[in-house]
Amino acid sequence: MSSPTPVPVCPRHPQRESYVRCQRCERPACPECQRPAAVGVQCVDCVAAQHRGTRAARTVLGGAVAQGGPKVTIGVIAACVVMFAAQFVLPAALYDRLMLVNFPSFHPYAFAAGNWWQPLTSAFLHAPTPIHLLFNMYALWLTGPFLEQVLGRARFAALYVLSALGGAAGALLLPGTAGTAVVGASGAVFGLFAATFVVTRRLGRQAGQVAVLIALNLAFGFFLSNVSWQGHVGGLLAGGVVAAVLAHAPRERRSLVQWSGVGVVAVVLLGLLVLAAARMQTPGF
Repeated sequence: MSSPTPVPVCPRHPQRESYVRCQRCERPACPECQRPAAVGVQCVDCVAAQHRGTRAARTVLGGAVAQGGPKVTIGVIAACVVMFAAQFVLPAALYDRLMLVNFPSFHPYAFAAGNWWQPLTSAFLHAPTPIHLLFNMYALWLTGPFLEQVLGRARFAALYVLSALGGAAGALLLPGTAGTAVVGASGAVFGLFAATFVVTRRLGRQAGQVAVLIALNLAFGFFLSNVSWQGHVGGLLAGGVVAAVLAHAPRERRSLVQWSGVGVVAVVLLGLLVLAAARMQTPGF
């Protein structure tokens, strides 16, 4: 007398009977473990194995292809809007500690007095008048989605942060900055302007309009009062250097060269900020 044929069960869920089999490995798969395929279904293990052998999609400059829109750009804009609103309810002393304050080190709000976060936090603050915020956010929206798509989110975030640090270094070290307090995303935005120019040229497109945009906005900084042209120049230089590293890294070892170059720029900028802090501690500053 022959023994009864065993009931097929799902390998992942042995308590579940399943008469549907994976088209690849032919093992039973319960409804929870089934994935639609071109013909029939596959089990989750075969789908995972197939994905492990597939290279992740990359942008033309080596970044991971971002899904779901320019999330980093939107996040930065949202943070700037929230901080703009918060300044009307935050204690004035806290707001002053978040600005980039280029005062002698004995001043409690000075960058050199231990307020090391100021180069970044100041990039998310804006003057109480909405025009300052609106201009920077409009410029960010013009450049951010394009760069985020071409570079990938991680590289774009690195570009933005280092451009902000470059703007802070310029606002602390270039002539005419002593005794000033600076807020605004302008340094980072000018870094994005420079990156847009570099990347556009790298892709073989016309960049004349971008160059005119940079020149006009730089001129405004020199001729308008209460505008830190020093921060604009610092951000422009930092963003241009980072973009050049990201755009012209050799394809064979692109990621290594890109992230090594980003690291070198970060070390240089941090060194400049340390130099600025040391200068603020010298007598007669």
